[in-house]
Amino acid sequence: MNVQFIAFFGIILIVYSMGNYYVGLRGWQAFHALPAFPGGRFYSLLFFLISFSYIFERILGNYLPNFITNALSLVGGTWLAILYYLVLFCAFIDLIRFADRRLSFVPETWRQAPAVAGGIVVAMVTVIIAFGVWNATNTVWRHYDISIDKSAGDLRELHIILVTDIHLGKVIKNGRLEKLVDEINARRPDLVLLAGDVIDEDVGPFVNQGMAATFRRLKSRFGVFAVLGNHEYIGGQTDVAVELLRSSGIMVLRDSVFNVGDQFVLAGRDDWDRVRFMNSPRKPLSEFLEGVDRTKPLLMMDHQPRSMEEAAAAGVDLMMSGHTHRGQLFPNQWVTRSLYETDWGYMRKGAMNVIVSAGFGTWGPPVRTSAASEIVEIKVTFRP
Repeated sequence: MNVQFIAFFGIILIVYSMGNYYVGLRGWQAFHALPAFPGGRFYSLLFFLISFSYIFERILGNYLPNFITNALSLVGGTWLAILYYLVLFCAFIDLIRFADRRLSFVPETWRQAPAVAGGIVVAMVTVIIAFGVWNATNTVWRHYDISIDKSAGDLRELHIILVTDIHLGKVIKNGRLEKLVDEINARRPDLVLLAGDVIDEDVGPFVNQGMAATFRRLKSRFGVFAVLGNHEYIGGQTDVAVELLRSSGIMVLRDSVFNVGDQFVLAGRDDWDRVRFMNSPRKPLSEFLEGVDRTKPLLMMDHQPRSMEEAAAAGVDLMMSGHTHRGQLFPNQWVTRSLYETDWGYMRKGAMNVIVSAGFGTWGPPVRTSAASEIVEIKVTFRP
């Protein structure tokens, strides 16, 4: 696993470096003739520091003061989104230039003024990133009404609030979590579910900012439950993350079930990345659902929206997932749409209801251009 991870990281680093070199070169070619443009060495040094600040934070974060690591994380994460769109726009312009060499349709004045094209690109990317930052911090509520044709005792309706992919850490901080808790409490839910990636790899900010105390303010009739996501494994502090969540008043389900009030059953699957980071497969669904009364409504959280056939065959009535962020950056939703049977929203799989959330927080860039930050509110009606 370690060799594979190192090889994967090496490939990513090479591709990332090539993207930065490409954008840096095009920026120099577009603007170096302007009187106010800095010298080549200063430009190269500044570009290098900005473009690799995210990697510096990942490598040196434990050895630097918090204010420096937070700044590196914010600048570097934002640069990831900026780089993404700069590469797309520069590639588009290069395609136009390539076609123009054969068809000569670009006016000569434009050919002689690369700074104009460069300025347009910078302006467009600035607008996109500004919108993406706003979209990532202005959370919306998604509402779903579903029915389950089973009896839940004397319970006729269940009010669920589902939050996925919070990614608490250096970018999504305790202040944002406090607002989330206040918004949830104002809705007076019966059940609060956190479907993975609650903590963004490093548990340090969770401890240092007192996020456990914030979570303990959550109020719910039947409690607060969570499952792990891939980022609780990527950080290499999985057991610590589990204990922190449990100390926050959250019940963590790891391939296990909980009989809620003897009215319905809640199942929680461990994340797929358990195999990659712990060399231990998660349990088959049929194994830990053995003995569960299937006449009761069966709800399940699974961070990644996979294995829907297995869940439907096991008699799950409602499956809830996250993970995809719906691509987070446009047009990445076309990729997630091709990877998953559904990457966002509601679908029906046989008799099973499926809800996939685009998530609350962000990973990497604090930017969302393909889907807003969201909290999901589900009204379940039991119809025996």
